[in-house]
Formats: sequence, C-alpha cells, structure tokens
Amino acid sequence: MSGKNGAIKLVAGNSNPSLAAAIGDYLDTALTKAVVRRFADGEVFVEIQENVRGADVFVIQSTSAPANDHLMELLIIIDALRRSSARRITAVVPYFGYARQDRKPGPRTPISAKLVANLITHAGADRVMTLDLHAGQIQGFFDIPTDNLYASPVMVRDIKDKFELENVMVVSPDVGGVVRARGLAKRINAPLAIIDKRRERAGESEVMNVIGEVAGHTCILIDDIVDSGGTLVNAADALLKSGAKDVYAYITHGVLSGGAVARVSKSKLKELVITDSIQETDAVKAAPNIRVLPIAHLIGEAIARTAHEESVSSLFEDLPPKE
Repeated sequence: MSGKNGAIKLVAGNSNPSLAAAIGDYLDTALTKAVVRRFADGEVFVEIQENVRGADVFVIQSTSAPANDHLMELLIIIDALRRSSARRITAVVPYFGYARQDRKPGPRTPISAKLVANLITHAGADRVMTLDLHAGQIQGFFDIPTDNLYASPVMVRDIKDKFELENVMVVSPDVGGVVRARGLAKRINAPLAIIDKRRERAGESEVMNVIGEVAGHTCILIDDIVDSGGTLVNAADALLKSGAKDVYAYITHGVLSGGAVARVSKSKLKELVITDSIQETDAVKAAPNIRVLPIAHLIGEAIARTAHEESVSSLFEDLPPKE
C-alpha cells in the first residue's frame, strides 16, 4: 500500500501485537519485519529487517504497563527508523501513558506528559496519532502535528445496537468529564447526569452525589480511563441507590491495574465496555462483565487518510462500517 509520502510501512512494538496485526489486516498491509527484544541486562534492542528508505512509516505502540519499557521501545524504534532514512515517521500511540500528569498539582512536581512529548519529538517522530487523550491540551505539548482520535463513533454504534435509547441516560463519573459525556449524549440524543465526588474531611471516604434524575433509566458511565476501578464501582452504587435501573460503563482505555478486574467483576456494574487500545490480560478475558470493543478499523482508517493526505477529522462523521 502506498500513500503520497511513499510506501506505507507498519512497525509494531511489543505493547499490543494483536491490535497492530488487526490494523495491518484492515489496511491489507503486512507488518514490517522487525526485532524488538531485550539484552540480558534489560536494555532494549531494535533491528528493522526490511528496507524503509523513503517510506511513510507508522509505529504502533501504546505506552501501557510496563509503561517505561514500552516508552523506551517506542523511542528506540523511532530512532532506528530515522537512521534508516524513513521519509516520514508517525508515532501511533493508542494509549498515551503519563497523560494524567499534565500539570503541576503542587510545588516541585513534574509535568511528565510534556517530558514524554519532548522525548517522542526529539527521537525523530514527524507526527503523532493517539486516541482519547486524558486532557486535550496535551496536543499542544508537541511541536509536531498531533491527531487526537476519538473512540466515540465506535461506542455510539455499539450503544445504538445494544440499547433502547429512549430509556438511556449518559453519566459523567466526575465534573471533569462532563464535556466528553455531553458529546456522547448529543450523539445519541440522551439526557445527561453528573456524579459529584466530595471528601468532606481528610481521611473520610468520598461522598458521591448524583446530579440529575436517573430513576428508572439505564445509565451509561462514560470516561477515558479506568485504572483502579474504585470511582467507577462507587459511581454505579450511587446511581443504583438513586433509582437507576441498570448501570453500564463505556471507557476507552482499560488500564485496570492491581485488583481492578476483580473489583469490577464483583461490582453491581452490569457491564464494563473497554476498547483494545491496551492489550487485554487473561484476567480481563475471563471477567464475566467486561467486554472489549475493537478499534483497529478506526485507527486503520485514520492511518490510511493520513498517508493519502486526506481529512482525519471527517472520520468521526463518516466512519465506514466494521466488516
């Protein structure tokens, strides 16, 4: 497959090989042969085993756990491609780690998202493509073109297939996620509710107040990241206490660290739906109420449009149906 900037090459790190393979299938393009392994002391070694001179290369690598290892893989792959005379290098980072460290919450703390943006840029990337950044302003941390894709078209299609929309209410699990939740609510013409989290005193558990009339509704919690799962589980409990019929959650990035999968499995959440931006673990596969939505067609279409210098923003209006 070729674009306006040379032959299209796909290179994958070790963070999410199944997603990389699915993107290759969508584009009908085999992954470029490459070795990404460790020396005995843990250092990353990369060797690109095909000619990429003059090629338009897309490096597919989430910086998910172990975040530092996968970030170093991404940086070294980019460096190897730059030294191999690739015409253009796009870092495709479905899950952008360190995004939650996007500001200084207190004195003498880092803005790690900016540091990671600098590292990717100085390694030699010409542009970045990512999915549902935790904070939109992170795009401004890069001095190169950055496309922030949205999983909402995939989620909207799934919601329309699964639910009777006249009884659905979209819920933001916190005040900070209202914009994201409102956008999805508009797409499916559903009302919006908000969870207001407050800790009255230090050392006391959070009190969750529901803003909106959720009684009798099927509530859908919307967020970009689920990590420990605590907020999600508590939000589901608060909604059910307020009279919600059932509670589902649609989250883009299933980080699910520590005991999160067990916590969600034992919760009153009817179903947690995540995308495969992060490689699913065996625990996720075995969980009875966690389902994974594939996003390879979304990212693959964005790669194709980028390679042919076509609009990516219009993708969220006319995404072709999944085969």
